[in-house]
Amino acid sequence: MRYVRAAISAALFLFFTVNAVAAQDVTLRSRDGAIELSGTMLGFDGEFYRLRTQYGELTVDGSGVLCEGPGCPSLTDFVAELSVSGSATLGAVLMPALLEGFARNNGMMTEREKLEDTQFLYTLKNVDTGKPVGRFTFRVTNTDEGFADLLGDDADIVMALREIRDEELARAREAGLGDLEEPNRSRVLALDAMVPIVAPENPVGSISLADLSGILTGRIDNWSTLGGPDAPIALHLRDALSGLSQSIEDRFLPANADLPEGTLRHGTNSTLAEAVVRDPFGIGIASFSETGSAKTLTLKGGCGFELRATRRTIKTEDYPLTAPMFLYLPARRLPALARDFLAYTRSDAAQIVIRRAGFVDQATEDIPLDLQGERFANAINVAEGEEGLATLKRIVNTLSPYARLSTSFRFEPGSSRLDAQSRSNVRRFARDIEEGVYDAHDILFVGFSDGDGPAGPNLNIARKRAEAVRDAIKDAAEAADFDMLTMGVDAFGEAMPMACDNTDWGRQANRRVEVWLR
Repeated sequence: MRYVRAAISAALFLFFTVNAVAAQDVTLRSRDGAIELSGTMLGFDGEFYRLRTQYGELTVDGSGVLCEGPGCPSLTDFVAELSVSGSATLGAVLMPALLEGFARNNGMMTEREKLEDTQFLYTLKNVDTGKPVGRFTFRVTNTDEGFADLLGDDADIVMALREIRDEELARAREAGLGDLEEPNRSRVLALDAMVPIVAPENPVGSISLADLSGILTGRIDNWSTLGGPDAPIALHLRDALSGLSQSIEDRFLPANADLPEGTLRHGTNSTLAEAVVRDPFGIGIASFSETGSAKTLTLKGGCGFELRATRRTIKTEDYPLTAPMFLYLPARRLPALARDFLAYTRSDAAQIVIRRAGFVDQATEDIPLDLQGERFANAINVAEGEEGLATLKRIVNTLSPYARLSTSFRFEPGSSRLDAQSRSNVRRFARDIEEGVYDAHDILFVGFSDGDGPAGPNLNIARKRAEAVRDAIKDAAEAADFDMLTMGVDAFGEAMPMACDNTDWGRQANRRVEVWLR
C-alpha cells in the first residue's frame, strides 16, 4: 500500500506520529490514519507536497495522504506557483517572451502585473474558463541576487549570465539544493556575447584581446596606443553585480586586480550602449543583444586573423567572448506546468522566440563548405610548407561531401573538461539522436588543436578530443538506436586555426571539436 513516497529521509521509520508545534501549519495523514507528518508547507506541484519538518525538507506523494491545516492547497483549483530570480538581461525580455510563447502554444492567456520596481507577476489562465492555472513571479535584478534568492529559498529558478561559483555551489549543497553543476540542475537557455563597442565616429575599427585586457587593467589608457587620437580612454561597463560584468572581470582581470579608477558603471545594457555612443573617447563591453547604434569592434590577432561577433560565430563559439545564458534549478520537484515550460524552452518554437528577442538561439544549423572561405583563407595564410598545404588538401577532400553543423565543442582553459556551452551541446545533441533527427546520416566529429608544440602530438590530442566528445554523446543518448546512423572521428590538428596561437585566448579558441554531417 502506497502512503508516502519519494524523498522521505531514512530517519523516518515505517510508522511514526509527530505532534504539530506552533510553527508548523499542515499535517499530512495517510488514508488509514497510521502515518502522520506535520510541518511547514513549502510547496505543492499538483502531485507532491514539499514540507519542512523536524526531519528536514521532505517530498511526499499527495495521492497517499490527506492534508489538514491552513497551509493546505486546493486540490480542485490548483494553481502552479513558480518564482524566478536573477539576471535582468534574461528577465526583462527573454523569459517573458518565452513564457508568452509557451502560453500561446498551450491554449492559455497571460496577464502581467507590476509588483515592485524589480518584480512582476505573470498569471497564466485557461482561455476557455478564464481560471488561473499558473503564477510566475519574476524578480529581475542580477545574477548574484538570483543565487542569493535560491539559497534563501525565495526562488525556484535562477537566471544567470555566468556559471555558478564554487562558494555558491558549496552553500547550495549545504542547503539541500543538490549539486547545481549536475547536468539536470542547469541548462543553457540561449547565447549572448561580450562585444567591445565605441562611438560611431571613433576611427578605431578593431582591437586585440590583449589590448582589451590592457584597457581593463589600466595598462592602456590612451587611444593613440590603439591607432586612434591622442585622447584618454573612458571605460564603460555594467554595474559590478551584473553577470555580464562579472564574466568580463573573470576572463580578463588577473587575480586580485582592480579595474581602472574612474570606470563608468551602468545599470542596464541599453544605458551602457547609449553612453558609449555619446562619448567620443569611450569604449564599452556590451551585450551582443543590445549594442544600439554603437560601432562594434572586430577582434583581431597579431597574425592577421579577425573575428566578428555574428549570430553564427557566437553559436559555434568561434567568437571567443561567447556568454551562455543559464537557468539553474534546485534538486526538487517543480510543478508540472513549470516542467512543461522548461521543456518548451528547448523546442523549435522557443528557438524562434529567442531569435526574435535579439539573442542567439541553439537550433542546429548547416554551414556548407563554400560559406567558410574566410576560415580557409586564414588556414592557407598560416600553412607551413608542403606538409601544411597537403593537410589543407586532405581537409577539403574529406569534408567537401559534408556540411559543418553550428554545434561545436570546446574545453575549459587548461582542462580536458568541456566548457559550459559544450556540456549543454552534448545533452542537446544526444537528445536529437534519440529522437531520430540524424537517422540515415553520417556524423563526423573532427578534432583540431592549437599550434603549440610538434604537429604529430597535436594531431593525436585532437583525435582523442574528438573521440571523447563522440563517446560523451553516446553515453548521454541512452535511448538512441545507433544502428540508424554512423558516427565517425577524424582530426586535422593545427591545420585550421580560428585565432592566433600567440595568446592563451587564441590557443583556447583553436582547441575544438567540430561536427560535420552528410
